[in-house]
Amino acid sequence: MDGGAPPAPHLRRHRNGFTIVELIVAMTILMILTAAAMPVVRVTIQRTKERELRRDLWEMRDAIDRYKDAADRGAFQVKLDSQGYPPDLETLVKGVDSNGKKLRFLRRIPVDPMTGKPEWGLRSMQDDPDSDSFGGQSVFDVYTKSEGTGLDGTKYKTW
Repeated sequence: MDGGAPPAPHLRRHRNGFTIVELIVAMTILMILTAAAMPVVRVTIQRTKERELRRDLWEMRDAIDRYKDAADRGAFQVKLDSQGYPPDLETLVKGVDSNGKKLRFLRRIPVDPMTGKPEWGLRSMQDDPDSDSFGGQSVFDVYTKSEGTGLDGTKYKTW
Protein backbone atom coordinates (compact mmCIF):
# COMPACT_ATOMS: atom_id res chain seq x y z
CA MET A 1 0.00 0.00 0.00
CA ASP A 2 1.13 3.45 -0.82
CA GLY A 3 1.50 5.54 2.40
CA GLY A 4 0.80 8.85 0.63
CA ALA A 5 -2.55 7.97 -0.91
CA PRO A 6 -5.64 9.50 0.76
CA PRO A 7 -8.12 7.11 2.33
CA ALA A 8 -11.27 6.26 0.43
CA PRO A 9 -14.10 8.80 0.88
CA HIS A 10 -16.23 6.39 2.91
CA LEU A 11 -13.34 5.85 5.37
CA ARG A 12 -12.74 9.52 6.28
CA ARG A 13 -13.27 10.36 9.96
CA HIS A 14 -14.03 14.11 9.89
CA ARG A 15 -16.61 15.74 7.72
CA ASN A 16 -16.92 19.18 6.14
CA GLY A 17 -20.07 21.34 6.53
CA PHE A 18 -23.46 20.52 8.01
CA THR A 19 -25.95 17.85 7.20
CA ILE A 20 -29.33 18.81 5.83
CA VAL A 21 -30.97 17.71 9.10
CA GLU A 22 -28.74 20.05 11.12
CA LEU A 23 -29.59 22.95 8.80
CA ILE A 24 -33.32 22.25 9.05
CA VAL A 25 -33.13 22.09 12.86
CA ALA A 26 -31.16 25.36 13.03
CA MET A 27 -33.61 27.13 10.68
CA THR A 28 -36.59 25.86 12.68
CA ILE A 29 -35.09 27.19 15.92
CA LEU A 30 -34.43 30.58 14.26
CA MET A 31 -37.99 30.76 12.94
CA ILE A 32 -39.44 29.97 16.39
CA LEU A 33 -37.28 32.64 18.04
CA THR A 34 -38.22 35.19 15.39
CA ALA A 35 -41.93 34.42 15.76
CA ALA A 36 -41.66 34.78 19.54
CA ALA A 37 -39.88 38.15 19.25
CA MET A 38 -42.36 39.76 16.82
CA PRO A 39 -45.07 40.64 19.40
CA VAL A 40 -42.42 42.21 21.63
CA VAL A 41 -41.14 44.29 18.71
CA ARG A 42 -44.68 45.43 17.79
CA VAL A 43 -45.41 46.52 21.36
CA THR A 44 -42.09 48.35 21.56
CA ILE A 45 -42.82 50.22 18.31
CA GLN A 46 -46.33 51.13 19.50
CA ARG A 47 -45.02 52.27 22.88
CA THR A 48 -42.45 54.49 21.13
CA LYS A 49 -45.16 56.05 18.93
CA GLU A 50 -47.38 56.64 21.97
CA ARG A 51 -44.53 58.33 23.82
CA GLU A 52 -43.93 60.54 20.77
CA LEU A 53 -47.66 61.35 20.53
CA ARG A 54 -47.79 62.41 24.18
CA ARG A 55 -44.69 64.57 23.73
CA ASP A 56 -46.07 66.24 20.57
CA LEU A 57 -49.44 66.94 22.20
CA TRP A 58 -47.73 68.39 25.26
CA GLU A 59 -45.48 70.57 23.07
CA MET A 60 -48.41 71.99 21.09
CA ARG A 61 -50.58 72.51 24.18
CA ASP A 62 -47.68 74.25 25.90
CA ALA A 63 -47.30 76.57 22.86
CA ILE A 64 -51.04 77.33 22.95
CA ASP A 65 -50.78 78.16 26.67
CA ARG A 66 -47.75 80.43 26.14
CA TYR A 67 -49.61 82.23 23.31
CA LYS A 68 -52.63 82.70 25.60
CA ASP A 69 -50.43 83.99 28.44
CA ALA A 70 -48.74 86.50 26.12
CA ALA A 71 -52.12 87.61 24.74
CA ASP A 72 -53.52 88.04 28.24
CA ARG A 73 -50.51 90.20 29.15
CA GLY A 74 -51.29 92.41 26.13
CA ALA A 75 -48.08 91.55 24.26
CA PHE A 76 -50.01 91.68 20.94
CA GLN A 77 -53.49 92.31 19.57
CA VAL A 78 -55.98 89.44 19.32
CA LYS A 79 -59.44 89.13 17.84
CA LEU A 80 -62.21 89.75 20.36
CA ASP A 81 -63.96 86.40 19.92
CA SER A 82 -60.68 84.40 20.18
CA GLN A 83 -60.49 84.75 23.99
CA GLY A 84 -56.71 85.09 23.57
CA TYR A 85 -56.17 81.74 21.85
CA PRO A 86 -54.35 81.39 18.50
CA PRO A 87 -56.44 81.26 15.31
CA ASP A 88 -54.56 78.16 14.08
CA LEU A 89 -51.41 76.11 14.70
CA GLU A 90 -49.58 77.85 11.86
CA THR A 91 -49.74 81.13 13.83
CA LEU A 92 -47.77 79.46 16.61
CA VAL A 93 -45.05 78.59 14.08
CA LYS A 94 -45.00 81.86 12.11
CA GLY A 95 -45.26 83.93 15.27
CA VAL A 96 -46.89 87.27 16.02
CA ASP A 97 -45.50 90.79 16.06
CA SER A 98 -45.00 92.22 19.56
CA ASN A 99 -43.62 95.77 19.56
CA GLY A 100 -41.47 95.08 16.50
CA LYS A 101 -40.26 91.72 17.79
CA LYS A 102 -41.49 88.38 16.43
CA LEU A 103 -42.80 86.03 19.14
CA ARG A 104 -42.77 82.39 18.04
CA PHE A 105 -44.27 79.67 20.16
CA LEU A 106 -43.62 76.49 18.15
CA ARG A 107 -40.71 75.53 15.89
CA ARG A 108 -42.84 73.42 13.59
CA ILE A 109 -46.11 71.57 13.53
CA PRO A 110 -45.10 68.00 14.41
CA VAL A 111 -46.08 65.00 12.33
CA ASP A 112 -48.69 62.88 14.10
CA PRO A 113 -46.85 59.59 14.81
CA MET A 114 -50.12 57.64 14.59
CA THR A 115 -51.29 58.96 11.21
CA GLY A 116 -47.94 59.96 9.71
CA LYS A 117 -49.33 63.37 8.70
CA PRO A 118 -48.83 66.87 10.15
CA GLU A 119 -52.61 67.15 10.55
CA TRP A 120 -54.22 67.43 13.96
CA GLY A 121 -57.75 67.71 15.23
CA LEU A 122 -58.50 71.14 16.68
CA ARG A 123 -61.01 72.37 19.25
CA SER A 124 -62.03 75.90 20.12
CA MET A 125 -63.54 77.18 23.35
CA GLN A 126 -66.97 77.13 21.68
CA ASP A 127 -66.69 73.45 20.65
CA ASP A 128 -68.08 70.58 22.67
CA PRO A 129 -65.22 68.81 24.55
CA ASP A 130 -65.91 65.55 22.67
CA SER A 131 -66.52 67.21 19.30
CA ASP A 132 -64.65 66.10 16.19
CA SER A 133 -65.53 69.26 14.29
CA PHE A 134 -63.63 72.52 14.63
CA GLY A 135 -65.69 75.68 15.05
CA GLY A 136 -62.84 77.74 13.63
CA GLN A 137 -62.87 80.59 16.16
CA SER A 138 -59.54 79.82 17.88
CA VAL A 139 -57.41 76.83 18.87
CA PHE A 140 -58.04 75.87 22.46
CA ASP A 141 -56.90 72.22 22.24
CA VAL A 142 -55.39 69.67 19.83
CA TYR A 143 -55.84 65.93 19.46
CA THR A 144 -54.79 63.16 17.10
CA LYS A 145 -57.06 62.17 14.24
CA SER A 146 -56.08 58.51 14.73
CA GLU A 147 -58.93 56.12 15.49
CA GLY A 148 -56.54 53.73 17.27
CA THR A 149 -56.49 52.56 20.85
CA GLY A 150 -53.47 52.82 23.13
CA LEU A 151 -51.77 50.08 25.07
CA ASP A 152 -53.65 51.32 28.13
CA GLY A 153 -57.00 50.74 26.40
CA THR A 154 -57.93 54.40 25.85
CA LYS A 155 -58.59 55.99 22.48
CA TYR A 156 -55.74 58.17 21.21
CA LYS A 157 -58.26 60.94 20.47
CA THR A 158 -58.90 61.36 24.20
CA TRP A 159 -55.27 62.02 25.11
